Amino acid sequence: MLEGALSPLEGIGPDDLRVKELLARLQGGGVEEIILATNPNVEGEATALYLARLLRPLGVRITRIARGLPAGGDLEYADQVTLAKALEGRREMG
Repeated sequence: MLEGALSPLEGIGPDDLRVKELLARLQGGGVEEIILATNPNVEGEATALYLARLLRPLGVRITRIARGLPAGGDLEYADQVTLAKALEGRREMG
């Protein structure tokens, strides 16, 4: 757990998160995949992009949790960003 997200406007940078601890855990080997689970806001997006770029050279699979419409959600209440993310993550039926 990083215990936060990057937020330059609030003065929170990589050194304020637990990035060093994450890297230390990965040095031990045995990790096949890192699943990024950040909030779908500006800070969460920036944090996920930062981590993906930082971790990619380590050769582990980097994925992100799905985003979009929840099961049972009503399209009437979905905003454009939520709909766009749901469309990006769509899968073939069958």
